[in-house]
Amino acid sequence: MDADPDAEPGVGAGEQAAAEQQPAQEGPADSERPAGSEGPADSAEETKTVKRRKRSFWRDLVVIVVAALALTILLKAFVVQVFSIPSGSMENTLLPGDRILVSKVVYDFRPIARGDIVVFSGAGSWDPPTKPPGNWFLRIWSDAVNLIGIAGPDTDYVKRVIGVPGDHVVCCNSKGQVTVNGVPLSESSYVFPGDAPSNMRFDITVPAGRLWVMGDNRGDSDDSRYRGNSPGGGTIPENEVVGRAFLIIWPFSRVSDLPIPNTFKQPALTAAAAVSAAPPVTVAGGAALAGAAFLTRRRRRSKPVADCSRDQD
Repeated sequence: MDADPDAEPGVGAGEQAAAEQQPAQEGPADSERPAGSEGPADSAEETKTVKRRKRSFWRDLVVIVVAALALTILLKAFVVQVFSIPSGSMENTLLPGDRILVSKVVYDFRPIARGDIVVFSGAGSWDPPTKPPGNWFLRIWSDAVNLIGIAGPDTDYVKRVIGVPGDHVVCCNSKGQVTVNGVPLSESSYVFPGDAPSNMRFDITVPAGRLWVMGDNRGDSDDSRYRGNSPGGGTIPENEVVGRAFLIIWPFSRVSDLPIPNTFKQPALTAAAAVSAAPPVTVAGGAALAGAAFLTRRRRRSKPVADCSRDQD
């Protein structure tokens, strides 16, 4: 039998045949393996990777939820809070079911103003002081839902500020208008259509540290007018104001801001408030100065007459 001309020198025919048969005994190459036919080591590694990803997902989810909850608590406690309108006492400015944003920091930068819509706690003024639940679990649950805004106290109210400390608020003048420090308010832009400014007469000077508040739906609002037997004659404490409602955020069809009506920006109202807030000594002193100036003027007017008569003599 002739030797293979391609065979390497020194390699026997038996060794060459064994070399030619070796690839067939090793099995298919990696590139020719069917899909999904990984080895045991690869499968175990992939399972560990999937488990790690699942643990990472749940860990990240818990972190996100906790962070969102913490941010909600901080915002509610110090910056802004969402309230739901439960009744029609502020129609048509606010409707039942509206959600409003209430700023809790605005009064850190300016005083409460006439025309502001405020949310306040009536506990201890309009309502009896609230008592915490006797059961410790219910007490913790109540504090938690109040803190994160799921529910709120039943003693929170929303009304419009009509009079601030020192204001003389009266109903009504000859035209049926509410007056503040003698200045009539034009309330048609926010009072419920067809309602009179008030069907109840009142005459009050707002005590220091308190506010006179009324609902825009004057025919269906339990407000300062009907709280005459409460502390402060129906007024509310300034320190019980939670904040100022400044935006309707729900439903989307009613998204709008809540500005102060123009009637509360009358220059005459500001001037009248300045006069009413002037200390009695200042007012008395001004009257005394005016009296002295009047007497001095009369004396000056009489002097020339006296001088003329003397010259004529």
